[in-house]
Amino acid sequence: MPVISAERMQGRIDAIVEAASATFSAKGFEAASIAEIARAAEVSDGLIYRYFSNKRDLLLRVLQVFYERVVADLETESARGANFRERLHHLIRRHLTNFVADRELCRLFLSEVRVAGDYKGSDIQALNRRYANVLKALIEDGIARGEVRPDVSPRLVRDVIFGAVEHISWPYVTGDGTLDVAATADTVTALICGGICLPANT
Repeated sequence: MPVISAERMQGRIDAIVEAASATFSAKGFEAASIAEIARAAEVSDGLIYRYFSNKRDLLLRVLQVFYERVVADLETESARGANFRERLHHLIRRHLTNFVADRELCRLFLSEVRVAGDYKGSDIQALNRRYANVLKALIEDGIARGEVRPDVSPRLVRDVIFGAVEHISWPYVTGDGTLDVAATADTVTALICGGICLPANT
């Protein structure tokens, strides 16, 4: 068997992951097949199994690539803005935008991965924690700057925000109706700041 360069091998893997992402998004995890993914990536079924042990292993890689991108985006957004309220608004809007831009992958994560027995302790859980901790760090920074009440729990506020956004977005993610990102971000930001921000920052 000829030896291929590391660059060419990575190119093959990237093509497989990209094809899998598109196929899972279009058909769902259960309906998608390795054969369809192989055709889309223009490789053989056997080549996919050289790099991934099974279809679920491939799904986890797809979601890992997705999460690495959205975590980087969220970290960038959380640094924007002149004060806590502006930074929080940018973060919430980005979080909502992720549901709109990648609703199929968000649905796969929520319905196929997060509820699975192998989620705890996985690389995907670690990325999800990193994603959620961007918001927790923002709240902690707001407290340190005197913009947020010192008696609030950053962990609790983080869970309230992400829980609310997920609940609001879920009907859209499952194909029911539309999601007004701008209006929803404004409303959620106002509700949160009304409860946790010090008077000069509401």
